[in-house]
Formats: sequence, structure tokens, C-alpha cells
Amino acid sequence: MDPTTIVILSALIIGLIYGSVGLVSGFCMMSSLRGWWAQGDGRLVRTYALAMGVAIAASQLLVTAGLVDLGKSIYLQPSFSAPVMFVGGLLFGYGMVLSNGCGSRALVLLGRGNLRSFVVVIVLGIFAEMTLKGLIAPARIAMVQVSQLTLTTNSVPAVLASFGLGAPQARMIAASVLAAALIIFAFAHAPFRRSLGQIVAGLIVGGLVAAGWYATGHLGADDFNPTPVTSLTFIAPIADALQYMMLSTGSTLNFGIVTVFGVFAGSLLTALVTGRFHLEGYQSPQHMLRSASGGALMGIGGVMAFGCSVGQGLTGLSTLSLSSLVAIAGILLGTGAGLRGALRVRPLATA
Repeated sequence: MDPTTIVILSALIIGLIYGSVGLVSGFCMMSSLRGWWAQGDGRLVRTYALAMGVAIAASQLLVTAGLVDLGKSIYLQPSFSAPVMFVGGLLFGYGMVLSNGCGSRALVLLGRGNLRSFVVVIVLGIFAEMTLKGLIAPARIAMVQVSQLTLTTNSVPAVLASFGLGAPQARMIAASVLAAALIIFAFAHAPFRRSLGQIVAGLIVGGLVAAGWYATGHLGADDFNPTPVTSLTFIAPIADALQYMMLSTGSTLNFGIVTVFGVFAGSLLTALVTGRFHLEGYQSPQHMLRSASGGALMGIGGVMAFGCSVGQGLTGLSTLSLSSLVAIAGILLGTGAGLRGALRVRPLATA
């Protein structure tokens, strides 16, 4: 089997598992932060923290073993625009609240029959493509060009190494401290320790991030036809998946596109088997407008931030990239603004 086929099959398996686990566990950054900040329930945010910790530990073990070179990923490039990534994170986080979930969550809910998520996915994909290559792209590129920096220390291990530590020691210390802090935070919560399903979900999702790196960075390694080194992320892949469905004769499948299809299929199959599938729609035109607006902000912001709550919050973070920390900070602040304070997204009145 050639490396490209292996990557495609790996993406399908990873997507199917993520879709199934996401449906059963409710895995979602927005839902976890809303439960923690607005409702006082910290279990889901611990699931996300555990996934982060596992993703960091497993991904950095792959690097240490020489199996994957994360330096080839988009997250560890020497040049990036911190302002654009931060603002993109803000837009994405606020849009996530407006649409009641991120792009990956929308795919999962669509598989369950949630037609509101269909609107979110379509609008997100259109605006992401506009920001990548369409009408919004020139403005994004111009902002990046005037604000980007070129850094020799573009990761947490690189910062530690600048103080005289060896590269392997710096990587070990950074990965161990961050992963341990996140895992300890997760298990310090007694209700979470009693939630076996949430623990398993966090372990699986974190492991899927490392599996994506292994599939594209090791199994897909081919000097004659190199595969981009990537893992779970959903903004550009959703846009690419929509384009592929319309123009498949002029496109080729890649890891991201197949992951998107796999997440939807995994959720749909799980919903049908467990009896969770049922059609849902909008309560009002205002509800639809809010969802569509959230999808648009997520599409624009996700491209500007080089990823979403999964693409940066898990995959980017697993590389220990400084740019990912900037994007995550923006996402968290944008989500916080949507959940609390003067800009809080208030519940719509029901008819």
C-alpha cells in the first residue's frame, strides 16, 4: 500500500473515531467553557484539559523517538503574525458562542440530524474559503505582511533552550510540565474522576492528535510525493471538503478532507446505532441568523488564527508552538466575551 493511501485510510479511521466519541461524550471547547464559567459544571472542561495533556505528551514522545518532525507543520514556521492570529482567535471564539459550538462539533451534530449545524458548516466553509483564497484573502495577506515577525525561538522548548539548556532537555521539561499541569488539573476534580466516559473521551481524543501526526509525518513520508505534516483541524479542511464535493474531478483527497467526512460518518453511524438520530431545526429566523453569523466568524477567524479550538487548542498546542499559544489566548478571550460580560450572547426568546 502506498503512503498516500495509508494516510487517507488513517484519516478515515481517525475521523470515524472522533465523530463517535464526540457524539457520545459531548466533547467541545465551547460547551466545556460554558459549563465551567456559566453553569459551574467543570467536568467537560477537564475532559478537554486531559485531551490537551495527552496530545502534548504523546506528540512530543513521537518527536523524541525521531518518528515525526513537527517542524514541518504550519504551527512551527519561523514567521507568523501574532496580532492577526490573536484577532482571528477572538473572532473564532465569539463565533463559536454564536453558533453554539465549533466546526468539529457542528460536524458531529450534523451527523445526529441537527440541521442547524448544516447551516453552520456550509457558512463556515464558504467564509473560510473566502479568507483563504477569495474576496477576504487580500486583506488578510496585507495584514499579515505588515505585522508578521520572524523568530528563531518559535516554541516553548526553543525559549528554554535559549537559556542554555540542550534541545532534548528543553523539550522534555516543556512537554512534561505542560502535560502534567493539564492532567493534574483534570483529575483534581472529584466529579471528573467519577466520570469514566469523560476520562476515556479525553484519552482517546488526545491520542487521535498524536495518531494524526504519526500518519502524516511517518506513515505518509514519501520523498517523491511528500504529504503535509498535519493532524486534527477543521477550518480549512471543511472548506476543502465542500470544494471537493463540488469539484472532485479537479481535486484530490487529503488527510483533512477525509477526516471531515469521517467525523460526519462516525457521528451518523453512532447516532443510528444508539437511537440518538433525530432531525432538529431552527426556532426562528433570528436563531438562523445568529448561527450563520457564528459560522462566518469562525470561518474568517479560524483561517486568520491558523486553526480552531481543535486545530490550535489541541493539535497546535501539542507542538508547543508560541503562535498556538497566541491563537488559543484569543479563542479563550473571544469565548469568554460571548459567555460573560457586556458582549454576552443572550438566549433567544422562544415563541
